[in-house]
Amino acid sequence: MNLVIFGAPGSGKGTQSELLIDNLNLYHISTGELLRDHIARKTELGKVADSYISKGNLIPDELMIDILAHHIDEHPESNGRLLLDGFPRTIAQAERLESLLAERGTKLDAVVGLEAPVSQLIPRLLRRGEETGRADDNLETINQRLKVYHEVSHPLRDHYIGKGIYHPINAIGKVDEIQKEILSSLKAKG
Repeated sequence: MNLVIFGAPGSGKGTQSELLIDNLNLYHISTGELLRDHIARKTELGKVADSYISKGNLIPDELMIDILAHHIDEHPESNGRLLLDGFPRTIAQAERLESLLAERGTKLDAVVGLEAPVSQLIPRLLRRGEETGRADDNLETINQRLKVYHEVSHPLRDHYIGKGIYHPINAIGKVDEIQKEILSSLKAKG
């Protein structure tokens, strides 16, 4: 199964991804972690990525696609059992992802959409920033990231609904209950 976990910043993508990895034996790729790793190592890619991320903006589509394709190709064990967290973020990325998977003889099977009101997301992100020290979890950047999500990424919801592979999940509640809802929804659409 190839799966995308989708939702606004702070909706619980990372938390639920960790559980899905274990429950479904998936190979996890967090594009955010990939980018933060490049930034920390001060690679050329990291410098370019930081110029976007530090302002709450998205990485250009082609750059993100190239990073993802390179990572997938370096890890053939991921083929057919991907869990993508933080990607795609735009319709163009979604379309390119379909091509990228088809080129490797596979397809996207499901999109788990973690849905939560903004009034719940901002406090979550501020708390995460305090706990982890993530530089992009400050109020100004959070507001920009949420604005970008609603303008650029949220249309993906309708895109995937149209393809019949979107699984809306209420992202408010206990972590284990949300995970059960995700697994139940995926099993029902089987």
